[in-house]
Amino acid sequence: MPNSDSNDSLSNDSTPHSTSAIAAQPSYIVLPRESELAGKSYATVFEFLVDHFKQIEASVWQQRINDGKVHWQHGELIDATSEYQATARVYYYREVKAETKVPFYEQILHQDSDIIIVYKPHFLPVTPGGNFVNECLVHRLRIATQIDTVAPAHRLDKDTAGVMLMTLNPQTRHAYHQLFLDDKITKDYQAIAKVTPDLLAQLADNTCELPLHWTVKNRIVAANPSFTMQVVEGEANSHSEISLVAVKDGLGLFELSPITGKTHQLRVHMLSLGMPILNDRFYPVLQPKGPDNYDKPLQLLAKRLRFSDPLSGIEHDVECQGLDLLAMMLSMK
Repeated sequence: MPNSDSNDSLSNDSTPHSTSAIAAQPSYIVLPRESELAGKSYATVFEFLVDHFKQIEASVWQQRINDGKVHWQHGELIDATSEYQATARVYYYREVKAETKVPFYEQILHQDSDIIIVYKPHFLPVTPGGNFVNECLVHRLRIATQIDTVAPAHRLDKDTAGVMLMTLNPQTRHAYHQLFLDDKITKDYQAIAKVTPDLLAQLADNTCELPLHWTVKNRIVAANPSFTMQVVEGEANSHSEISLVAVKDGLGLFELSPITGKTHQLRVHMLSLGMPILNDRFYPVLQPKGPDNYDKPLQLLAKRLRFSDPLSGIEHDVECQGLDLLAMMLSMK
């Protein structure tokens, strides 16, 4: 499967549930054309791989090649002298020295010949990346279903749990991708956050009442570091509808509908309201990189997915169990 190549790593992280791992499915990279190389040139594929993946030592690529873990699209092995071929696909197997086992499990909510609708738990990435090669939703579902063409139809952050649409049939996959491009999918989320003191005061003296609603439209762009996002001045490129529906001991349960689909949109929009989502390690302040704290999952859930099947016409309306405001309140005492 195509992968975020810059995430290929040989991590030395060692947690109690970490083991070494080699990806069961290959990733690939398309060799750039000369016009895309910014003046560089490569005689061999090996030279390109070493230069492109700067975080991977040349000796590691040499060993992968020696072990037969690098090949062309049709399976022919690549060796250290294989010539660089622009636009050709090079397949390779990502590996990490320590892969953490995520102790939470997915649940299949619906399956037919074209799709799977599944619950994804917190902390489990959808596809390989970083220190995860096989501990991801796609690989788990391929094992569970014995279908090696399982692929996501949309994104869901590793830290976010909830309902996801996965495709099974490469011949019909485009029809489900098109649903998202045409805004024919309705996604409903829940979140828990600390309510601002001003809002709590207004609720206490009955100058406002639940539910409270916000329409949030602003411009979201990449921040620094680039995997985080920020709101800037300019024409809005993001839109969310957010409602506060319940409050207990200063914590609020929110219902959220993303009208657009920017990266981290709901997390950034909640921050813009002054109520960042509970246990968010990115917002408002990026926390130091470290092991996941399984006792403090991000309180954001993709609770419900609704759409008309583009092939069968069936009206799908699938949801999972919602966030528990009372349990979260008690866990913080």
